[in-house]
Amino acid sequence: MGEFRENRVICVLGCTAAGKGELARALARALGAEVLSIDSMKVYRGMDVGTAKPGATERAKLVHHLIDVADPWESFSAARFVELADAAIDQAHAAGRPVVAVGGTVLYFRALHDGLFAGPGADAALRAELRDRAARLGAAALHAELAQVDPAAAARLHPNDLRRVERALEVHRLTGRPISELQSQWGAASVRRPELRWVLIGVRHERETAARRINDRVRRMVRDGLVDEARRLWSDPRGISMQARQAVGYAELYEAFEGRCDVESAIERIKVNTRRLAKQQRTWLRRTAGLRWLEGAAPKNAGATDVEGDAREEDGDAHNGGSMTRRPALSELLDAALEMATAAQAGEDPRGGG
Repeated sequence: MGEFRENRVICVLGCTAAGKGELARALARALGAEVLSIDSMKVYRGMDVGTAKPGATERAKLVHHLIDVADPWESFSAARFVELADAAIDQAHAAGRPVVAVGGTVLYFRALHDGLFAGPGADAALRAELRDRAARLGAAALHAELAQVDPAAAARLHPNDLRRVERALEVHRLTGRPISELQSQWGAASVRRPELRWVLIGVRHERETAARRINDRVRRMVRDGLVDEARRLWSDPRGISMQARQAVGYAELYEAFEGRCDVESAIERIKVNTRRLAKQQRTWLRRTAGLRWLEGAAPKNAGATDVEGDAREEDGDAHNGGSMTRRPALSELLDAALEMATAAQAGEDPRGGG
C-alpha cells in the first residue's frame, strides 16, 4: 500500500447551538487539523458575540479559515465562500494536515460538497422591482407570492428572509421553474470534489433539549454584549450589507433600534427565530446522504429546565414520544468522531449508518 496522502475533509454539521463547534475544535486538536468555518455570518468582522465566534484563545491554538474575511457592509456569496474554502483545504492538505469543517449554513455546505445549482444570473431590474414591493407591502407579501408559485421553497424560507425569497421569485420569473425543483439536483448530484475523502458527521439533540440550549445561548449572548455589538454595527456610517443585516440575532435588534419594537421584545424574537432557523437546518440535514449522526453531549448545566413555553409552539413535534437515552460526554463524541476520521485515513467508508 502506498504512503497515505492527506485528503480528508471531516465535516461536523448540526443546528444552531448543537455544540458542533466544541466537538470540531476537540477533533481538530486530536488530529492536528485546521478548522474551516461553514458559517455565512462568521465571515463578517465585528459580528462576534451574535455569531458565537471562537475566542482569541481558541483561534490562537488552531488555524481557523473563513472567519473575519469580509466587512459587514460587503456582500459575500456562496460562490466566494467555495473559492476561499477550496484554497484553504488545498493549503492544509499540502501541509499534510486534514481539515475539520464545521458549521450550520447548509447552503454553504451544499455548495462546497455538491456544487452550486445552475440557476440564472441576477436581474437587476427585477430585483429592484421586488425590493420596491417589499418596501411598500412588506416582506410577507413576497413570501405569499412565493407560496403560490413554489410552495416547497416557501415552506423552508422564513418570510423575513427577504434575500432568499427574492432569489426564489427571481428564478421562477426568469426560468418558469421553481427554485426548489432546480435545487433538487443537490440530493442526487455527485460530490463536487471526488478526489477528497469526505467524512460527514452530524450533531443533534432531541428538540426540547435543542430549544433549551438555544434559549440559554441567546441569554448568554445578551449578557456578553450582543445588544451593544449590534448597535455599533447598526450605527456604522458605512452601512450593513443585505446578507449581514438579515442575520438572526442582529436583524431583530436593528428593528428595535429603528423604533419598531423595544429591545426586550427583540430579544424574545431572537429566541423564536433561532428556533425556527434550527428547524429549517434539521429539515435540510435530514436530506444529506452519508451523514452519520451523533447524539449531542450533555450540557454543563444539565439540570436546567427553564424552557420557554413557546418553544413548543415553534416546533410542534418537540414532544414526539419516547425518551432520550443518556447523552454522552464530549469525550465520547470525540472518540466516535475520531473513529470515523481514522477509518477515512485507512481508506474505509467512514459513513456507516444513520
